[in-house]
Amino acid sequence: MRAAVAAGLAEGGHPVALIDKGMVFASSAEARREGVRRGLRVREAQARCAALTVLRYDRGLDQREFEPLLAAIEQAIPGVQPMRPGLCALRARGPARFYGGEDAAARELLRVAAEHGSPDACAGIADGPFAAEQAARAASRPRRSGGRVLIVEPGRSADFLAPLPVDALGFDAQLTTLLHRLGLDTIGTLAALDPLELEDRFGQAGVRAHALATGTERTVVVPRDPQAVLERSIAFEPGLERADEVTFAFRQTADDFVASLVRAKLVATAITIVARSESGAESERTWLHPRWFTASDVVDRVRWQLEGAGAGSGLDSAVVEVTVKPEAVDAAGHHEDGLFGGGPDERVHHALSRVQSMLGHEAVGTPAVGGGRMLADRAVLVPWGDRASDAVAHDRAKPWPGSLPPPLPATVYAPPARCAVVAASGAAVDVDDAGELTADPVGFSPAPGRPPVAVSGWAGPWPVEERWWDTDAARSVHRLQLVDSDGGAWLVLLEHGEWMLEARYD
Repeated sequence: MRAAVAAGLAEGGHPVALIDKGMVFASSAEARREGVRRGLRVREAQARCAALTVLRYDRGLDQREFEPLLAAIEQAIPGVQPMRPGLCALRARGPARFYGGEDAAARELLRVAAEHGSPDACAGIADGPFAAEQAARAASRPRRSGGRVLIVEPGRSADFLAPLPVDALGFDAQLTTLLHRLGLDTIGTLAALDPLELEDRFGQAGVRAHALATGTERTVVVPRDPQAVLERSIAFEPGLERADEVTFAFRQTADDFVASLVRAKLVATAITIVARSESGAESERTWLHPRWFTASDVVDRVRWQLEGAGAGSGLDSAVVEVTVKPEAVDAAGHHEDGLFGGGPDERVHHALSRVQSMLGHEAVGTPAVGGGRMLADRAVLVPWGDRASDAVAHDRAKPWPGSLPPPLPATVYAPPARCAVVAASGAAVDVDDAGELTADPVGFSPAPGRPPVAVSGWAGPWPVEERWWDTDAARSVHRLQLVDSDGGAWLVLLEHGEWMLEARYD
């Protein structure tokens, strides 16, 4: 399994087993040499190999690791059918004619697998996919002579499968246990029975078991459609020093990239751009788009990345290669214009994208809600076309003790504006050492110099203490909610003896 190989490399070459539902799903070559096999319980596997490292099986990771190998095999021998991560099937007749025999074709596949990080891959050839899989497993067993290719002669699949346990058929545990109780411990004993009797006792499962045991299964290899290569690259010799030179040379590549998506009836909503310099340094960034990428959009992202937009380009010498690849795609039919065009949304998109292309990626922002105790801290500007980062979502999900509970005010003043809260005597209201108001607020002025408006209701104050352990960054404020006689609701705060207008409830 590719995931087992990757996990073994990550653990420094130690024996590794991947566990799924309490059973060994896959194991590295080091673990297999110690007797660890698929289907063993965790305790038994650890008993066989004391140094075994147990990891959880990640099917998504396994599939991603296996996909490059499938693509490489398709380049050498078309017609691959993925069975599951780590296992694929091909028709043997065509490759055998091309390479001069079944053994030569199988060894070519093993050579391709070794070049792509699977030096321990094995191949089996038989009358059907099930027998071929068991032959490949037999070829992988330690201390087996004959190399990593096992060929079962035509018509001899039943003889080859006969000594294997019925567990190899892959049926559910309940049916396998029942077969053992009936004395059908091997595939050969199952194949010797009358298929009609098996059908009467086990139904269609019995029919399929007999077909697999006798090597007469009717399963055929159905090749998958090869995936189109959508990424595009351009190399520069010699390297280019200036960003405008790179983007000018990249325009044709951007056109080819978008054209390949159009041919596949796709649009890219996220792309990854990788720029490599003469020194070997790489700048890689994933860019998002509110709709989909056109060729000019791709060129703009290359320019922004090379000019150090956001996190910086990270390149210290001339650029020698630029690659663009789709990170997220969608069917083009989902993004077609309506019968009467895109309307205002399309005009807004084009206008903002135009301003962004002239002024830079971060020149146009859209608001997003982040985390923080103060309302102004929660407003985060995200560049137009990007989604809020995981860090913003993580900050928003924090508890933030002392933050204002909903419903939140609609208008937030950033920075807070000066205001006045006065008592009946005309003096400014303050907060004492106990956190209480020194007098009831009876007047409120939203701006200095304006006559105060009568206060009809108020609540608070609530203290907010931030970074009290840091003298330079410490902040201590008191919040107060007010309702004036005109019906306006306000959120004010007292900091350093001055009242500030933080927000208004509209």
